[in-house]
Amino acid sequence: MPLILQPGTTLVAATHNPGKAKELVALLDGRFTILSAGELGVPEPDETETTFVGNALLKARHAAHLSGRIALADDSGLSVTALDGGPGIFSARWAGPSRDFYAAMAKVEERLIETGSDDRSAWFTSALAVAWPDGPAVVVEGRVDGELTFPPRGDRGFGYDPIFIPAGHGLTFGEMDPAQKDALSHRARAFEMLKAALF
Repeated sequence: MPLILQPGTTLVAATHNPGKAKELVALLDGRFTILSAGELGVPEPDETETTFVGNALLKARHAAHLSGRIALADDSGLSVTALDGGPGIFSARWAGPSRDFYAAMAKVEERLIETGSDDRSAWFTSALAVAWPDGPAVVVEGRVDGELTFPPRGDRGFGYDPIFIPAGHGLTFGEMDPAQKDALSHRARAFEMLKAALF
């Protein structure tokens, strides 16, 4: 039997990040009622997998199991060519417990300077997983390539957005209005795949 999400379903967004929850609501076109794991008091699991897909599935299954509802999880991050793909799955951890992404962006810049490389190419990855409480799950992965710029520019978006310029554009994700970013982001690309699979 194909897995279908009916409009109007209440989904649990497996995140404690308000910025990410807001972006998930926008990308779902208001088709669903979204409750965040944070609102429901569902704790964040330890992200023990080694890939974005693995961590997205782990978070979705954890939230679905504890909430008894269909859960949607995103695991995303910034990968930098000159840093051998880092911070990658550790993107949030680089920001520390206080989620200080300005410190994380400074760390990326420091590490790049240490490499001595002029290569500023980077990419964002977003893996999206939807899990049902009784076991089934669907996972997809989107990617957007671009390059880094320092110092950070713009105060929109969240995470590493102010240092990332998507290929073919002059603005960072931190400078773009949300609709423009949503039209071309890694998360938007993953959502298109998810919509094709589930709606």
